[in-house]
Amino acid sequence: MERVTRKNQDLESELPLTISAQYGLIDQNEFFDKRIASKDVSGYYLVKNGEFAYNKSTSTDAPWGAIKRLDRYDMGVLSTLYIVFSILEEDKTDSDYLVTYYDTALWHKGVQAVAAEGARNHGLLNISAEDFLETSLQLPQDVEEQKLIGKYFKKLESLITLQQRERV
Repeated sequence: MERVTRKNQDLESELPLTISAQYGLIDQNEFFDKRIASKDVSGYYLVKNGEFAYNKSTSTDAPWGAIKRLDRYDMGVLSTLYIVFSILEEDKTDSDYLVTYYDTALWHKGVQAVAAEGARNHGLLNISAEDFLETSLQLPQDVEEQKLIGKYFKKLESLITLQQRERV
């Protein structure tokens, strides 16, 4: 993984994002019904489609925080409290596999191993970006196997979403 610290200096985007454990990276205005971000978002991180962000906030749904990929928009801005990263070697790591992986409890072990003692501070995990990026990931060495697993769960997720819509 490679950390992304690109600032929104040229105001390429003014779409404030937040991470929802349930909905992923989503428009903050839509999620909260109001704007939480500052009016000036030039100091925020500029996140591009396909990049990931880690919210260190803990909740019942995400006891070790939530990691989501930006899928819904071309780009958006996130507070510098988040850890933004991209895949360094796309020929060795499948993005769809990681989306699935980060929705499981498997990656919690890696975070637990590097989170400092007294891990929670006002609902935030006490973990540096450097330590977070050093967490070990459990993934098949064969990228083709990762792709198959990623596609399978992406399709399964789509089917679940369709079925939930039918119930409404």
